[in-house]
Amino acid sequence: MGAIRLGAASVTALLFVASPALAQLDKHDTETLSESADALREIRNAADAGIPDVIWKKAQCVVVIPELKKASFIVGAEGGRGVLSCRRGQGWTSPVFMEIAKGSFGLQAGAQKTQLILMIMNRKGLDTLLSNKVTLGADASIAGGPIGRAGSVATDAQLNTEMLSYSRSKGLFAGIDLSGGTLKPDKDANAHAYGSVSAREVANGTARVTVPPEAEGFMTALGRDERGTTGR
Repeated sequence: MGAIRLGAASVTALLFVASPALAQLDKHDTETLSESADALREIRNAADAGIPDVIWKKAQCVVVIPELKKASFIVGAEGGRGVLSCRRGQGWTSPVFMEIAKGSFGLQAGAQKTQLILMIMNRKGLDTLLSNKVTLGADASIAGGPIGRAGSVATDAQLNTEMLSYSRSKGLFAGIDLSGGTLKPDKDANAHAYGSVSAREVANGTARVTVPPEAEGFMTALGRDERGTTGR
């Protein structure tokens, strides 16, 4: 009998059993998934400045916020929407919709778009993140992640931090202060996707849910275990 080879998206899909209710994502949810896939690919493909493989492989989960938005130029509320997914077996769990907010993140002046990726490095970080609403830097430790080749010599302290952040504006990587920001599941978007199933159940991979078809691009972007390759 010939061997059967499955792509990353196929492996992930096999982790889930169809739920009675089909996902009914609205336009904003669909855009969030598409933009999150683009942001993840762009940051991981950045030459010598992306997320190092040693960090990617150790991370338990990833949160992608494709666009942090500033309400006003100097003072004002900032935030964005995105998705979280966690490793399970050889694949990744169906995406959980997330939202982040803060009075001021100190975004780069004049930046039209700041992409943010949070690498959740251990189980404690995930449990804290799914405890309804997390204040970054207070409820969960967070630090700027090493980039490019520097990641090959990441310290134990960095690898053991609950969350490592990567932000990119105008094509450049630059740290932003996320301390005091709040990060939590987007209840409305998750209800659209999964009905009454909790964000924790989806992230843990214990819920009997179907990966929304709109998430195909995001799941494919997650499936890469190495730069330029597709995980199986």
